[in-house]
Amino acid sequence: MQIQGSNENNVHKQETQTMSTFPGSPRLLKGGIVLIDPVTGAVQRIITLQYNPDTLTRSLQIKGVGGESGDRSEALRLKGPPAETIKLDAEIDLIDQISQAVLDETTTTPGIHPQLAALETIVYPLSSQLQANNSLASAGTLEIAPMEAPLTLFIFGKARILPVRLTEFSITEEAFDVALNPIRAKVSLGMRVLNVDDLGFNHKGGSLFMRYLQEKEQLAKSSAGGSFGALGIGGIP
Repeated sequence: MQIQGSNENNVHKQETQTMSTFPGSPRLLKGGIVLIDPVTGAVQRIITLQYNPDTLTRSLQIKGVGGESGDRSEALRLKGPPAETIKLDAEIDLIDQISQAVLDETTTTPGIHPQLAALETIVYPLSSQLQANNSLASAGTLEIAPMEAPLTLFIFGKARILPVRLTEFSITEEAFDVALNPIRAKVSLGMRVLNVDDLGFNHKGGSLFMRYLQEKEQLAKSSAGGSFGALGIGGIP
């Protein structure tokens, strides 16, 4: 396969990954997405990010009570966990597969279409579900339940196994082979963490969120406390 264009950044990342394989080097963990059955918890698909993102942007929208309403008795109360959103850019490049020199021409022909499709189908209902609903509608069924998707988990290390819903998804294809198959792309993902307000405590995703929150509480306890002296005061007046 002929490749057009070059990407020094990806070459650098590949060299970094190669260096990490030296004896004694720590194993490089990767982030990724796992799809599981929301009822049984059975794993349906594991998608590993080819490169870990350089940045991970997280936002927390606090669910408070009172505030602008002027009810002072509610000013310090929380209605539930904050709405947490995550944004990242993931890079996908065929150069790693080609450099391994283990894939035949048939395997490399689609470029990175398979990797992109694995991510894109997260936000699509199954074609079989669409056909089944169409058959129900044609048969005169008045109420058709919305199609349930697998539970999506974003995993970024042991302390972050998060049930999420993809809210933003964009793909920028940056290079192509001679058959116009994409061979390099950047995928921008936006996700909202699903918590117990969304799923309930008995749902698999709800229990995973509670574990995430408990991990966060333990990490907070291990953080070194400050002192009034560092703040320039002797105590609270």
